[in-house]
Amino acid sequence: MSIGRTGESADGVAGPAGAAGASAARDGGADPHRWWGLVVIALAQLMVVLDATIVNIALPSAQHDLGMSDANRQWVITAYTLAFGGLLLLGGRIADLAGRKRTFVIGLIGFAVASAIGGAANSSGMLFGARALQGVFAAVLAPSALSLLTTTFTDPRERGKAFGIYGALAGSGSAIGFILGGLLTEYLNWRWCLYVNVPIAVIAVLGALSLLHDRPGHREARLDVPGALLGCGGLVAVVYGFSEAQPRGWTDPLVLALFAAGVLLLVVFVWWQNRAPSPLLPLHIVRDRNRSGCFLTMMLAIIGMFGLFLFMTYYLQVILGYSPVRAGMAFLPLTAAIIIGSTQISARLLHHVAPRLLMVPGMLLAAGGLLLLTRMTVHSSYTTEVLPALLLLGLGMGLTFMPVFATATAGVAPRDSGVTSATVNTAQQVGGSIGTALLNTIATTSSAAYIAAHLHNPADRATVVPVGVVHGYTVAIWWAAAVMLLAGLVAGLMVTAKAPKHEAPTDAPVPEPVP
Repeated sequence: MSIGRTGESADGVAGPAGAAGASAARDGGADPHRWWGLVVIALAQLMVVLDATIVNIALPSAQHDLGMSDANRQWVITAYTLAFGGLLLLGGRIADLAGRKRTFVIGLIGFAVASAIGGAANSSGMLFGARALQGVFAAVLAPSALSLLTTTFTDPRERGKAFGIYGALAGSGSAIGFILGGLLTEYLNWRWCLYVNVPIAVIAVLGALSLLHDRPGHREARLDVPGALLGCGGLVAVVYGFSEAQPRGWTDPLVLALFAAGVLLLVVFVWWQNRAPSPLLPLHIVRDRNRSGCFLTMMLAIIGMFGLFLFMTYYLQVILGYSPVRAGMAFLPLTAAIIIGSTQISARLLHHVAPRLLMVPGMLLAAGGLLLLTRMTVHSSYTTEVLPALLLLGLGMGLTFMPVFATATAGVAPRDSGVTSATVNTAQQVGGSIGTALLNTIATTSSAAYIAAHLHNPADRATVVPVGVVHGYTVAIWWAAAVMLLAGLVAGLMVTAKAPKHEAPTDAPVPEPVP
C-alpha cells in the first residue's frame, strides 16, 4: 500500500527519519514514525482549536488591564475567527502548492510569534492585531495538519484510529480552552493564555522537522488570486455580519449590507471557479454528495455546540457562582465523552458500518443532551441536571466528528487534499461564528422580553432578572437542539458512503506521479 510521500524535509533534504519514511514508502510498508507524527499533528490542531476559546474566560481581566470598551472587547474573539474562517480556503491551496510540511512549519512559527505579540500587548489595538495574525497563521496551519494526517495513515483501520484522535481534539479543543483559560487566568495571568502557545509550537516544530514527511508541492500550478479575493472576502463579510448582528441587531443597515455583500461575493466566487484555469476551490470537491453532506453536517453541529459553550460559561459563573477554574473543570465530562465517542466507538465501528450510521445517532444523542438542558433553572444541580446532558452531548459529537473528517477527506487527489481539509475547517469556523451570534441574539432577545413582561416591581429585579436570563438560555438551547436534529437529517439523506471495507482497497488518495 503506497503512502504517496517522498519523506523529504521542507528543504528537500531527507534526514534520518525522512530516509526511513521514504524507504518504508518505497517498500510498500507503513511509516515507522507515523504515530509520533500523529502526536505532532495533534499538538498543532489542539493549539489552533483551543485558541478560539482559551481567551474567553480571560477576557474580563484583559479588558480591565488594557482599558477596552464593552463595545470593542468582542474583537479579541472576532479578530481570530474572522481571519481564520475567511482565509482557510487560501491557506489550503497554499498548502497544496508549496507543500504541506513546509506550510505546517511556517504556520507553527507564525502562530507562536503572533501569540507572543498578543501576550505582550500594551494596548487593545495591539491585542486585536495579534489575534488577527494568529488567525492568519491558523488558516495556513490547520489545512496542512489535516492533509498530513490523510497522507500519513493509509491503512483503513489505523486511519480510523488516527481520525478518531483528531476528531476528539477538534471537538474537545474548545472545552479544553475553557479549562486551560480558567487555570492560567486564576493562577498566573491572562497573558499566559497567549504565551502558552509558544512552547507548544516549539515542540511541534521540532517534531515536524524530524517526523513528518510530504511529497513536494505542485509548483506548476498557479494561485487563483481573484478566487482568493472573492472567496475570502465573501466569507469575511458573512462572518463579520454575524458577529455584528448581536450588538447592532439583525435589521441594522450595516449587518444587512454585510450579508448582501458576502452573498454577492460568494455567488461571483462560484461563477469564477467554473472558469478559473487553476481554481481555488475545485467545485468537484463540493459537488460530491458525501463531502457536501459532511461539510453541512459539520457546520450545523458546530452551530449548536458553540452556542452551548457560550451559555454554559455564563450560566456556571454568573448564575451558579462558579469560579473560572471550577467553570472550566465543569466542561471536563463533555471533553471526556467526546474523546470516548471518537476514539473508542467511532474509530472501532467506522470500518464496519456506513458513516451515516454513526453520524445520525450521534446527532440524535447530541440533540437529546440539549433537550435535557432546556429544563435548567437558576437552582439546577450540576450533578443531576447538567452533567447527564453534557455526557450525552459529548458522546453524540464524538460519534459525529470522526466519520465527518474521515469521509470528507477520503479519496481526494493529493493536489486537492489541502483545500478539502480547509473546507472542513471553514465549515467549523463559520458554524462557530453563526452559532455564537445567532443563538446569543435569540437568548438576549428572549431574556429581555421575559424580564419586561414579569418585572412589575423594581424590588423584584434581583429575582426576576436571573430567571429571565436562564429563560433566554433555554429558548436558545431549544433552537440549538433543532439545529442538531437538522444536522442528523442532512447526514442521513446526503452521506451515502459505505463502510471503508466495502469501498476501494485503500482509503488513501491515489499518489500522483511527480512531474
